Amino acid sequence: MTEPLAPSPTDAPDPGAGAVPSRRAQTIVGCGVLLVAAALAAGALQIPGEAGYGGVGPNFLPWLVSAVLAVCGGFLLWEVFSGGFRSMGAPGGAARADRQAFVWVSAGLLLNAALIGTVGFILSCTLCYLLAVQGLRRAAHQPAAGSPRTWAVDAFTGLAISAPVFWAFTQFLAINLPGLTQTGWL
Repeated sequence: MTEPLAPSPTDAPDPGAGAVPSRRAQTIVGCGVLLVAAALAAGALQIPGEAGYGGVGPNFLPWLVSAVLAVCGGFLLWEVFSGGFRSMGAPGGAARADRQAFVWVSAGLLLNAALIGTVGFILSCTLCYLLAVQGLRRAAHQPAAGSPRTWAVDAFTGLAISAPVFWAFTQFLAINLPGLTQTGWL
């Protein structure tokens, strides 16, 4: 029998390239998911459980999300204690966060929250979509991100998404969302 050769210094892995998080970090992630599930469950306890339309109460969705998160957290911890996260690819993405994209997306969300009561659901959600997509386009370094045609297409797409959602909620589900008029169609 021959003895195995010792790895040469050039065979040593680069500590920063494709490094798998430590078992401690993996455990923190799993426990964090379980804590979020517990917080959602605590919040769901505060919501009245009277069954509404179709026998489903307002606390159904928080309980469902809490249960799914608890299952995911349990699977993450099982993965950690049975050998660690396996089959992880090398980390991707940019070395640093794209601050400009963050500002665009944040502006969209904040303006949506600030304007929804004034200009209504459809226009505020269209604006949110428009600004968020512009931020994502700029983060991806798309050459046409700032062109007037791209703005127009994104605005139309935002309207095409938000208007049917508004009508589905207000007309078919009888859920009040802020509108621009009292008719329930805008």
